[in-house]
Amino acid sequence: MLVELLHRLMNLVLPPTSFITLLFFVPPYYFFKLLLSAINSVFSENLSGKVVLITGASSGIGEQLAYQYARRGANLVLVARRKKALEEVADNAHYHGAPDVLAIKADVSKVDECRRFIDEAVNHFGRLDHLVNNAGISSVCMFEESGDIANFAPIMDINFWGAVYPTYFAVPQLRKSNGRIVVTASAAGWLPTPRMSYYNASKAALINFFDGLRTEFGSDIKITIATPGYIESELTQGKFLMKDGNTEVDQDMRDVQIGPAPVLRAEQCARGIVNSACRGDRYVTEPAWFKAAYLWRVFCPELLEWMMRMLLMTGTGSSETDALTKKILDITGAKYFFYPDSIRAQSELKTD
Repeated sequence: MLVELLHRLMNLVLPPTSFITLLFFVPPYYFFKLLLSAINSVFSENLSGKVVLITGASSGIGEQLAYQYARRGANLVLVARRKKALEEVADNAHYHGAPDVLAIKADVSKVDECRRFIDEAVNHFGRLDHLVNNAGISSVCMFEESGDIANFAPIMDINFWGAVYPTYFAVPQLRKSNGRIVVTASAAGWLPTPRMSYYNASKAALINFFDGLRTEFGSDIKITIATPGYIESELTQGKFLMKDGNTEVDQDMRDVQIGPAPVLRAEQCARGIVNSACRGDRYVTEPAWFKAAYLWRVFCPELLEWMMRMLLMTGTGSSETDALTKKILDITGAKYFFYPDSIRAQSELKTD
């Protein structure tokens, strides 16, 4: 009885008390954060000679992250499943200024391979300063049309466990170097996007997992979580895991999911992520305007869900490509202004 009364009292007192407290606390708090960010921009981390490991480094954001770190003089360990593409990125990273680059073919969804490439990195360089968990794949499918839902296990295996496994094995080295973990999550982690529930869930899991680790690690290991929006990559080129379990390139479906939204070039996104990591930022969203969607999610979730449904869903019996997003894209021709050339052509995109 006493506990029940206590809960009733807390229900009455804590919400309004918290609201009033935040009204006074938030302005000086954000002023302090802005000041600290300005100071950190001037005295950002010097990466020259440090060792950075990047997963999913053979294309897209991962490739551009490699070049951004290379320009800052970092030694690189590049990990991906496609050896030939990875070696090309390694050669380019040398050209951009990386003193030494180690390319390792590995699958982040396999725990033994994650242990192996962390060990290889440490054996080669003797240290590890930044771990960049970037590897990821996307899916597109209405939940009720999933068929065998086990087909979507790779989404969590790669996007979530593919970041957890390397982190686990890298932690001892990162503690020694007082290093940093950079996580490429996604704005999809807090956007209620239809047909991408599995992908959204994997990215939400990433955000929450590494938020928890930040509390555990304290100042021993810093963490920067990136939540990119629509970025030039194989994902925005239309490479999806489909309901039959196969990976295909479907640019019509891509047009439905993105619609007439501008797609940021991967180089700009990677530059923003590395700059934020060197400043010591906890979070970074590229492009920055995508943060507006998060505000709608927090303050008006019903309106955001209604808008996503109106734009992306179609009526019973209608084709998915009849979605309002694609109609607007086709009528306006916005694709030719808002989409980079690299994601408008699919001729050489591999689906392995």
